[in-house]
Amino acid sequence: MAQIFLTYLKIGLVGFGGVNAWARRVLVEERRWVTEQEYAEVLGLGQVLPGPNALNVAIQLGERFRGGWGALAASFGLFGGPLALLVGLAMFHDTYGEVPLVKAVLAGTAAAAAGMILGTAAKITTKLKPALPILAVGMAALIGGSLLRLPLPFIVLGLAPFGILAAWWTRNRA
Repeated sequence: MAQIFLTYLKIGLVGFGGVNAWARRVLVEERRWVTEQEYAEVLGLGQVLPGPNALNVAIQLGERFRGGWGALAASFGLFGGPLALLVGLAMFHDTYGEVPLVKAVLAGTAAAAAGMILGTAAKITTKLKPALPILAVGMAALIGGSLLRLPLPFIVLGLAPFGILAAWWTRNRA
């Protein structure tokens, strides 16, 4: 239980702004608690459920390892440290938010977080080597969200049947 809490505390504090990217690294590469495929599946489900996807993943994996208490340990670990840090940053921003250097730091941090998200997507895609139909559904979701700026529920509900069909076709073809 302590390992789950401390691992998610580390993920929450070190992955601040890019938690899923860091969580994948810690859970798949460092701890080897889940495989690349298992993490991708849990992350996929976590992204379509309501609420923060990192929390959804933490709850799923915490429950898998230690039941309900594991889900709570992962959740408190994931959000406890960052919440304390965020309260401190909010107070700092309230006082110094209009200072040009502070604005520049925030803009740079946002760019780094976006890069981490793209890097994680590329790493997962490269390692899993999805079949062309599954990759097509992913690209359609990317286009729907980034270029067409469709709301997430529309993308998920619109592409879910195609994703299911693509996964079914890919598995039955193999």
